Amino acid sequence: MRKILSSLVFIALGALLQAQERDCMLGLGGSNTETIIQVFQLNEDQIGKLKEWQAELSLTNKVYQEDIRILFDTHPQSSTKELEELANKYRVLKDQILLNARAYDIKMLKLFNPKQYERYIELCASADRIPYKVVPQPFPVKGPE
Repeated sequence: MRKILSSLVFIALGALLQAQERDCMLGLGGSNTETIIQVFQLNEDQIGKLKEWQAELSLTNKVYQEDIRILFDTHPQSSTKELEELANKYRVLKDQILLNARAYDIKMLKLFNPKQYERYIELCASADRIPYKVVPQPFPVKGPE
């Protein structure tokens, strides 16, 4: 019975993570800064915000990652009930990391112009991912010269 419950807990965690993997994330928290800059041809202002938000996200996530480390180091794990409690606490922390990443991705997408956002939509479709819906920045209107 314990093995079945333990298996169910990990299957549930896997299903949750798989559902979140369907989101089309830019990955601001990752190490693909140059790829984002090149693929979307970011301008200087966008690059500045990208780097600023990456630093903020990294600091925030370090707190959650430390909480996860402490949780695994200190939480009892000798019974099925304790493992279920551990899984639930871990899920809350991991979900918070994913929510933070999503929030920063959306902030970045809101700075995209229509062509950059269209490129994002195309890439999401080719990767069979669900894009975040935002309203991109319009192109600047040039005055008479």
